[in-house]
Amino acid sequence: MLPALKILVGSKNPVKISAAKHVFELYFNNHQILCEGSSAPSNVPDQPIGEDETRHGAENRVNYLKDHNNADYYVAMEGGAEQFNYGPATFAYVVIDNGTERATGRSSNLPLPQSLYNALLQGKELGDVMDDAFNTTNIKQQGGAIGLLTNHKATRESTYTQALTLAMAPFLHPTLYKL
Repeated sequence: MLPALKILVGSKNPVKISAAKHVFELYFNNHQILCEGSSAPSNVPDQPIGEDETRHGAENRVNYLKDHNNADYYVAMEGGAEQFNYGPATFAYVVIDNGTERATGRSSNLPLPQSLYNALLQGKELGDVMDDAFNTTNIKQQGGAIGLLTNHKATRESTYTQALTLAMAPFLHPTLYKL
């Protein structure tokens, strides 16, 4: 029987849990990956605006998990949006923590139509804005805005998976990252 590795994700969203499970199975294929979601407050608005607010949301979720649970790794993903000088975009920050070390990563940007970004500034969440624009239901627990705006060539899960995969680098090569 394989040794178990417990991964706790700071969300009950199945997309986020699946992305974390996939990444840890990739890197720890000699372990049984026990990956579960847990409610963890972000302490930022439901729709974070700006990179700092988005990153803080992911950090706050991981901090909460560490303070209230016991796991081998704590993982959080937080989606946000920002108006850049070239236009609005959505992205995600990810944080991975093993109790002693922490890595932070960020996804690529998905350009957003200005009208949709303006709705976010009015206090709406991106998932709700996308549901309204595309006549879908609960897209944030499916392909997300990324799926809809790329005609399902990319998904919310694929974006989280890539960001988490890259954020694992410091855990894979700790001596290179400790200077």
